[in-house]
Amino acid sequence: MNIESVTLAALAVLLFAGVGDRLARSPLSPPMLFILFGAAIGPLLLNVAEIDAEADSVRVVAELTLILVLFTDASRIRLGEVGRYHNLPLRSLAIGMPLTILAGTLAAVWLFPNITVFEAALLAAVLAPTDAALGQPVMTDRSVPPRIQQSINVESGLNDGLALPAVLFFIACVGAEGEIIGQEGRGVGAWMVFAAAQVGFGALVGILAGGGAAHALRRLAGRGEEAEPYEGLGALATAILAYGVAHLIGGNGFIAAFVAGLTFGNTLGRPARFLYAFMETEGHLLVLLTFMVVGVALLPDAIALFNPWMLVYAVLSLTVIRMVPVLIALLGTDVRWPTRLFLGWFGPRGIASILFALLIVEREDIEHGSVLMAATVVTVVLSAFLHGVSAPGLAARYGAWARRIGDAAETVPVPEMRIRQGPLMRALARRRNGAEPGVDEPPR
Repeated sequence: MNIESVTLAALAVLLFAGVGDRLARSPLSPPMLFILFGAAIGPLLLNVAEIDAEADSVRVVAELTLILVLFTDASRIRLGEVGRYHNLPLRSLAIGMPLTILAGTLAAVWLFPNITVFEAALLAAVLAPTDAALGQPVMTDRSVPPRIQQSINVESGLNDGLALPAVLFFIACVGAEGEIIGQEGRGVGAWMVFAAAQVGFGALVGILAGGGAAHALRRLAGRGEEAEPYEGLGALATAILAYGVAHLIGGNGFIAAFVAGLTFGNTLGRPARFLYAFMETEGHLLVLLTFMVVGVALLPDAIALFNPWMLVYAVLSLTVIRMVPVLIALLGTDVRWPTRLFLGWFGPRGIASILFALLIVEREDIEHGSVLMAATVVTVVLSAFLHGVSAPGLAARYGAWARRIGDAAETVPVPEMRIRQGPLMRALARRRNGAEPGVDEPPR
């Protein structure tokens, strides 16, 4: 990354800081703007910025962003409330996401005959998580029922952590070709030991780190507001500590970070305001810079490898592969078809998919890694524009429909779960502040 790239990135963030609050209801989402800005200053147009996607600096930023996103998203999850209040996203996660990975695998095998089945499954798992930030008008439109906003919000906050084991599993399968990496000749038994160590040690470290940090920070709570900056430092250090310790003892650091956040949030006993504040500033900055990297470094490579089948896969990924599993997941509920289609369409692909794909770039043992990366970038860029442009109009139409049939609605209390912060979530918080919890729609 050259000095021109750093300088232009700072300029982009400064300009965005001045107008970001005015974009909350516009189709110009922050990811879209930073992708366009990256494409403009990169090789595709002005060629004044240079970023190597395989450079150590980019890898460190990507991994740090992923660690913080996993930890902070998980820390906001209240396990008791998920099952009690959030049945719609729970169905999408438990039923819809596995079906999405299966459908994406079958589509990739069909459209890309040169890649292996494990590579097809890896691509499907990388593109399984959703990102509510790419359809921000849906989250800020007052006419959209709060329960539907919460369903999209909660699903996008949880599915990156839940998709992570599948991504890591298929990465290992692709690299090993049926055997554990670096353990040739040991076969399935060695692979099972390796997988158990990755998941088991990672989860164990996460539980110990998250629980220990939460108990330690409880002691700071009685020291007043002046202790909050130190609480924030402690929480962020916990995420990185969990990652590092798990890696050192043979576990997976990303799983450790997610489990640490989950344990931390459910053990602390109070909202981690210090952590939310970080993700509204520094964390949001890392996310925006990641989208700029897409425009500067990843999009040109994707265009160089582009073929029409990638576009076909991207369209299928955003429609059939996403929407049909959601419709199946909602069978047996009283949710009406407009709501089902609305929830199915607003499953944008964003930051998690890019960060997962960057894990593929650094792996030399994935033969068709460049193809998987290109297909991921095409899907995310297409999603950023299609969901960004369609969000205002569809949110308004769906909201009008919800108001029209709202007289017979029953009220269902839905506690707010702030998953990913930034201008989008702040607008949603303002919209909900002082308002009575809403519903998703009237019964049949």
